[in-house]
Amino acid sequence: MSTQHTIRQSIQVSGPGLFTGKPATVAFMPAPANRGIVFVRKDMGDTEIPALVRHVVKHARRTTLRVGEATVETCEHCLSAVAALEIDNLIIELTGPELPGLDSSPKPYLDVLSQAGIQECDAPRKRLIVHKPVVVRQDDAMITAIPSDKEGLEIIYDLDYGQETVLGRQLGVFGLANGDYTTQIAPARTFVLESEAQALRASGVGTHLSEKEILVIGDHGPLGGNEMRFPDEPVRHKIADMIGDLYLLGAPIQGQIIAYKSGHSLNHALVRRLVTQLRHQEHRRLTAIPRGEIDIRTLSRILPHRYPMLLVDRVIQIDPGRRALGVKNVTINEPFFQGHYPGAPIMPGVLIVEAMAQLSGVLIGQKLEHTGKLAVLLSLDRVKLRKPVTPGDQLILEAEAVRVRSRIAHLRCRAYVAEDLVAEAEVKFMLVDDEQD
Repeated sequence: MSTQHTIRQSIQVSGPGLFTGKPATVAFMPAPANRGIVFVRKDMGDTEIPALVRHVVKHARRTTLRVGEATVETCEHCLSAVAALEIDNLIIELTGPELPGLDSSPKPYLDVLSQAGIQECDAPRKRLIVHKPVVVRQDDAMITAIPSDKEGLEIIYDLDYGQETVLGRQLGVFGLANGDYTTQIAPARTFVLESEAQALRASGVGTHLSEKEILVIGDHGPLGGNEMRFPDEPVRHKIADMIGDLYLLGAPIQGQIIAYKSGHSLNHALVRRLVTQLRHQEHRRLTAIPRGEIDIRTLSRILPHRYPMLLVDRVIQIDPGRRALGVKNVTINEPFFQGHYPGAPIMPGVLIVEAMAQLSGVLIGQKLEHTGKLAVLLSLDRVKLRKPVTPGDQLILEAEAVRVRSRIAHLRCRAYVAEDLVAEAEVKFMLVDDEQD
C-alpha cells in the first residue's frame, strides 16, 4: 500500500465563482496524515466541510457540499486535480460560497497545487478495490463500477447529445494511473449548449460570463471566437468532473467506471453505493490479523472506568498514536437492558459512543508524552447512530487519530456489528494531569 500525501507549502488562488460570479480566495494548506480533504469557510466561523459524499446537496450542473449553513459550490474541478496528484490530506480555506472558476477546467488548480509541491505523510494510503459490480440508473443515463485487474481508476465515458447537435456522440477512455492527466484531461473546460446558456442567463446564473470565458457550443461549434482545446473536449471534461466527484468517496478507487450520459447527481449516487463497499473492505482489513492485544486486566489499569461503565472488553489491534481496534461483547446481562427497553432490549446509543470514546482513551494513552495524563471528553461531533445494537451482538470498535497534541486530541471513531456500520463520531479530548481530576 502506498503512502499518503499532502502539499509541501501553502499557496492560494483567487477569482470569481463560475456560476455565482462572487469573488473568492482559496488557500491550500498542508494537513497531517488521516486528516482527509477538508474545506474551511473562513467567512463563516471557520466551519469545516469534509470533502465526502455525505455532505453533498443537490445543485444543478455542479457539485456542492454543505455543513449547516456553510456551502462550497463547484468543488469538482479542484477535487479532480487533488485526486490526480494523489493528495490525501489538505486544508482548503475559502472565503466565499463558490470556488473560483478560473478557466473552468481543473488545470489552474493542478498548476497551483503542483507549484506547492507534494510530500509524503507518515501513514499508509487506503483505497477501495471494487470487488462487486454496482449500477446506478436515472432515466436513460447510467453509471457502473466493476472490478478490474488494472492499476488505479479507469473511466469509459459515452457522451451522447444526439446526431442533431454538433457534439454528436463522443467516447472517452482514460486511466488515471497510467494516463497523462496533465495534458489530456486537466485542460478540458466546462461546456454548455447555446440553448442551455440562454436558459441559465435568463435565470440569473452565469450572467458575468461571455462566450470568450466559457465554452458555449452553437449549431456550428464554439461561439465568441472560442476554440476547442481538443476535438472531443466535452467528453474529456466529463471525465475530469467524474474524477473529482469520485474522490468524494474519501479514498482512491481501483476499478473500472463505465458511464453513459452521467452527470453530477448520478456520480454522487454511485459514490454513495461505493461507500458501503469501502466500509466492508476496511472492516475486513482491520479484523484480519489481530496484533498488539490488550486484555481486560490491562485495560483496567489503563482506563479509570469500572463496572458498569467499562465498555471495552479487549483491544485486539493497536498501532500506537494512529489506530486501535477493540471489542465490546453485548449480552442480555448488561444492567442497562433492564430499562432500555423491557421486551425490546436495545443498547443505548450514548453507551456505544462512550465505548468508542474509551477505546480512544486507550489509543491516546499509548503515546509516551501522554503518560500520566487523563483524557477528558471535550466534545462530540458528527455523531451518527445508524443501526440498533441488541443482545448477542459483538461491537467492533475502531478509533483513528486525526490530530493529537500535548493538550488536545481529536479522533474519528466507528462501531461495527459484523460488516454493518452501526455508529460513528468524531471525539475531542482535553488531556489533563491525572492528579488534577
